[in-house]
Amino acid sequence: MTGIRRGDIALALFPDSNLQTLKRRPVLLIQRDDLTSGLAQVIVAMISGNMARAGHPSRVVVRLGDSQSRSTGLAADSVIVTDNLATIVVGEIDRTIGRMSTMESVDSALRHTLALP
Repeated sequence: MTGIRRGDIALALFPDSNLQTLKRRPVLLIQRDDLTSGLAQVIVAMISGNMARAGHPSRVVVRLGDSQSRSTGLAADSVIVTDNLATIVVGEIDRTIGRMSTMESVDSALRHTLALP
């Protein structure tokens, strides 16, 4: 990966579930930094401003009023949707806007999503 790290929040083209359309939205880079797969792509989780998506163990709420959320660069309260992941080409990332200060809650949500211990 070039210049981006696990825990970074970026603006990127994210595919809709129909794989026909894309939407520019914030995403969270969840892939390990040293994956070295040789491919110019990264695994990201969708971030949504639709707070109705909260309340599921595979989702992480980011409230701008929380001290740990101030570094995210998000413009509004949001939900990190770890049950909506995509592998995207690094070139589709516009720019990094912030960073998660800790990945503990995201890791827990990913374990739920992927049925990992």
